[in-house]
Parts: sequence; structure tokens; C-alpha cells
Amino acid sequence: MTDMLQEKSYKEIIKLKNAYAEVFSFSNDTEAKEYHITVHISNTGLNFRQQLETLINSYNEIRISLSGNAVAVFKRYFLSDSANQENEVFDMETSDCAISVIQQAPIDGSKVALWAYLITGVKTRVLPNGLYMVKHNAYTHLWLGNCNIQEINSEYQTRMMLQNYVIKLIEAGCTLADNCVRTWFFINDIDNNYTGVVKARNDIFMTQNLTPDTHYISSTGIGGRQSNHEILAQMDAYSINGIEHGQMKYVYAPENMNRTSEYGVSFERGTYIDYGDRRHIFISGTASIDNKGNILYPENIKRQTLRMLENVGALLKEADMDFTNIGMMIVYLRDIADYTTVKNMFDDKFKNSPCIIVNASVCRPGWLIEMECMGVKDIVNKQFKTF
Repeated sequence: MTDMLQEKSYKEIIKLKNAYAEVFSFSNDTEAKEYHITVHISNTGLNFRQQLETLINSYNEIRISLSGNAVAVFKRYFLSDSANQENEVFDMETSDCAISVIQQAPIDGSKVALWAYLITGVKTRVLPNGLYMVKHNAYTHLWLGNCNIQEINSEYQTRMMLQNYVIKLIEAGCTLADNCVRTWFFINDIDNNYTGVVKARNDIFMTQNLTPDTHYISSTGIGGRQSNHEILAQMDAYSINGIEHGQMKYVYAPENMNRTSEYGVSFERGTYIDYGDRRHIFISGTASIDNKGNILYPENIKRQTLRMLENVGALLKEADMDFTNIGMMIVYLRDIADYTTVKNMFDDKFKNSPCIIVNASVCRPGWLIEMECMGVKDIVNKQFKTF
């Protein structure tokens, strides 16, 4: 079943044995086609190993069927119990791409889910410093997954991760301020450890000329657990070498939301990058917030969900995009009891869209739900080189 959006992209659901997948495809008659794939387990009675084998086999079946010899550049596995499952993922995972593994249980009753991002026509390799390099035309895309460092608390772990990432970027000819597009921070026991992550990020950003007067980086800071309980923070990141001044821009939706610096944190609401042949957008973790930084509709999951979607829609509109341009969504729910309500709302609004709903606490206890998304739109901009 295929839902045609425009000539350039489509979304479909593919049913497989004991699983199903949601696939988003973007093509504009250039060499680089893009795909987002989310794979879900439908037979939740299988044990973890059986579910993981089913997931990987289903993904491989879909990948082989895609046109253009698509290559995975980033994958994230969502687990229900990382302490007992993470090693099996790395034992069975054979893709040569950046890998992220996090305990954020899929709330559909399964033990594992997968999001994968694939591109055709690219050259890839792992750099000596661990960054995964994806080369196409004038751009070098640098992905990082599963970065964590054991230190005494979440502040020092985050500080060391960011300092090391700055060094990795310098080695690749980049800087945090000029080239980093997106970060993800997964925080164990976020209600107690988020403050340390925020302080470390604020401090490191200040040293990198990332301030309220310049810009920040789009990001998600969300609850997530690692197999090692002493790891309190984990980071994934994405940067691009080769982008020019003015190619990366930020969206704010000031009528809906205020600047994050006004309540002491440092991230952008969203970032878009214009290439000669397409526009990419990365929407940060977004919740039910107003333009004074307040939580709207406490204890009301339906109204929080609607306000969250309104906020994301306002950010997309600022980039001349909308939800039809979205290739993937991740939805974070604090309370698994809200799953059916939210799943029904998303199914009604987003037919066939790649989406994973997981159990993860948002950075403030009063927020019941948060979402992030990534999208692409066909444009022609002769100022910049094609993707």
C-alpha cells in the first residue's frame, strides 16, 4: 500500500513474516536517493534472539529490494532491556555504518525496533578516530553513534564526550560550531542526571562560540539506559564537512516557543540545510511548550500531543515544509499507559509514515510526550552544490 506524496517521495508499509516495516523514499532523478526504514516486530511472543533475527532479516530483505544499491549510513536499535540484549545486537549486526543502541523500549509489546537511514551513490569508510564518513559530491557527512565515557557523574561524562568530539571534528577538518548539525543525548535516570548534562553542554558550547548570540545545535535530550548502569549519558551526532556559510539555517517558531537559552539550556529547535537539489530538516525533541517556556496541559496526554504537533508544524512551516516532507519520527512517552491514545492519534494523522514510539522520560517530569523528526524536500538552489 503506497501513499503518494509528490513526484519525489513515497511512504509505504511492508508486511513481512513476524514483522512489518515503514519505508520512506526520496528521489529527484539524481544519484543520491534517500530512504528511512523503521522495522517493527509483530509477533511479540518470540524471544529476544528470535525477534532480533527477524528484525535484521526483515531489514536486509527490504534493503536488497530498494533501487540504487542503498547503503546504510546510520542505524539505531531500541531495546527493552539493554543489559541482557545489547551484546547480542553487536554480535549479530554486520552493517558497516554508525550504530546506536539504547534502552528505550518499544511500547508495542516487542523487545526491539530499528530505525535505519540509507543513501545511494555514496562512498563510506570508518575514520581512524571512529567517525563514520559518508562521501558524496562536495560533502563529507560524519556520523557518530554510541559515544559514552565512564566518569564520576553525568556532568563529567558529557564534558568528556563533547571535548573528545570536538577533537574528532578538528581531525576531520571541522568545528563544532560550523559543521555539527544534530546531537542526541540519552540520559540514564534523566530526572536526576539531566542537570549535569545541561551544565556540561553549556560550558563546552561557550568555549566553541556557541552562544545565544551565535547559534546552538539541534538536539534531543531524553531518557535512555545503557547496558552498563554506570554510563549516565550517551551521545550520537551528525556533522557535515563542505557546507558553506549560509547553507545551514535555524527555525524558531517564536509565536509557539521561546529560545531555549531563556530557561538555561542550549539547543536549537530545528535546523535545515539547503543543497542545490534538496532541503534537509532536523527537528529537535519537541514537547507541549509555550513561548514563555511553560509546560502546557499538565496530565493531559491528548492536549499535550496536539500542542506538540502544533509546535513541530510551526517549525516545519518556517522552513517552507510540512509533515508530508517528514521521513521519520521518533515519539517518546513517559507513561506506557498513554500508548494506545497516542498511537491512534498518529495513525490517524500520519498514514504509513516511519515512526517508532518508545518508553522514555522527557527532561521535565510534567512533559508526558516528546517527538523528533527528520525530513527532506525537493528544491533547486543554484547557490549551493547538490547533495
